[in-house]
Amino acid sequence: MHPALSVIFLTTLIGAGQGFFLALYTGQVYSLGNLLPAQSSLTFYAYGSLIALALLAGGLLASFFHLGHPERAWRAASQWRTSWLSREVIILPLFMGLVLVYGALHYFGLTRPVFRLGQAVVVDLSLLVGGLASAAAFLLYLSTAMIYASLRFLQEWYSPLTVANYTLLGLASGFTLAAAFCAWSGSELVLFYTSEALLLTLIAFLVRGLSLLRNRRIRHKSTLQTAIGVRHTRIEQKAQGAMGGSFNTREFFHGRSRAAMRTLKYLFLVLVFGLPLLLLGAGLAVDSLWLPAAAFLIQYAGLLLERFYFFADSRHPQNLYYQYIS
Repeated sequence: MHPALSVIFLTTLIGAGQGFFLALYTGQVYSLGNLLPAQSSLTFYAYGSLIALALLAGGLLASFFHLGHPERAWRAASQWRTSWLSREVIILPLFMGLVLVYGALHYFGLTRPVFRLGQAVVVDLSLLVGGLASAAAFLLYLSTAMIYASLRFLQEWYSPLTVANYTLLGLASGFTLAAAFCAWSGSELVLFYTSEALLLTLIAFLVRGLSLLRNRRIRHKSTLQTAIGVRHTRIEQKAQGAMGGSFNTREFFHGRSRAAMRTLKYLFLVLVFGLPLLLLGAGLAVDSLWLPAAAFLIQYAGLLLERFYFFADSRHPQNLYYQYIS
């Protein structure tokens, strides 16, 4: 497939935004049980929600560059009963609204107890809104990934690993950003988020590795023989019936060589997993403002390459008819 930059930025930005919000909310939930120290509503939760919203808004803005008629974008939500894209279009602004309310509650100090669970756990309105936003975040991961994982004819995408990868990579980048945010805001939670980012990045590496191994071993159902209905053991396509490129060759094939794709794979593995793991590990040993921030920036750059590879690695069956230009 030919990767669209707008979709690459959309999926990586909102994935990091979802993961970052979930990191914030995890810290709040853990503080209820005295597992982590409570943080300032203004400097931590309110400003953190603003960063999450900025990432989500950036992804939403990028999505408009993928539309032929942006003024008709609202129509994308009309098929929510059958379309994962429509569900994503509905859940994304809903999630953004919940994050906005969550941040506003903390900014204005509207965190008085609503009720108690037992003697120790105090539940306020921000905790309830945050729970709804967390549920929306996971539904958004599911909807975004299922846009691709539901396509049976693209065997590289048609797998539960696609959903797992979108979720884990978003969580890993979000928690890495949370570690950088804590380091720069002076929060004592930096070690907690660094440890969680390390764990999530390692799990994401294992799952992404499984998907790469699976895709390498796929036996495609569509071949040149099935495409043209000829069972000869050796068939070679010499022409596509046209003297130049076409919509089919531009939109369904990335145009890169196998060597370039192999290099891209190794590069994103280093940037998404290798270097961030080293930097986060060093962050556990050294008190630094820059190590978590560098880990996030490098990891996000790698995620852009990873998402490009994800789209380009899929083999659309129509390319069986348009492999070569005579």
